[in-house]
Amino acid sequence: MEIRESILPGIGMKYQMDTASGDRIVIVIHDDGRRELYHFSQEDYDQSRLMATFEDQEARQFAALVGGMVYKPKQLESVEMAFDDLTIEWYRIEPHFGCIGKTIGELHIRQNSGASVIALIDKNKGKQVNPGPDAMLRADATVVAVGEREQQKRFKQILMNGSG
Repeated sequence: MEIRESILPGIGMKYQMDTASGDRIVIVIHDDGRRELYHFSQEDYDQSRLMATFEDQEARQFAALVGGMVYKPKQLESVEMAFDDLTIEWYRIEPHFGCIGKTIGELHIRQNSGASVIALIDKNKGKQVNPGPDAMLRADATVVAVGEREQQKRFKQILMNGSG
């Protein structure tokens, strides 16, 4: 999805995105911290409708809800939340990944990628928050890692290849 941004002199910033369904969403962030959310129907891009106006704290709470920080739908394979340069990613371990049957320690994940595993969700073992080096990676489990974008790329390669 492409996000277009524009400076609005004396007002703030405007962000525009077209959704997969064809709708257009525009967010205006005012210099005073207010946010306005506009919706343009795919039938008529010339007509906008102000959906909501948020104060700064309300916008942050809304973003957390929409961004999946409170609830992650089970169908999503990967959700990314940005914290400056850090991201949190969910990786589903596919049956063909080389990491299957290996432990976090064996793969030297932190040393080889820079990313840290913060959770491991396995239907057989349940949820493990901050799993240790002895935690084994199994097919169909979900690994949650935190790191910068390049670290996340290296981490995914380690999962896929089974080595650093």
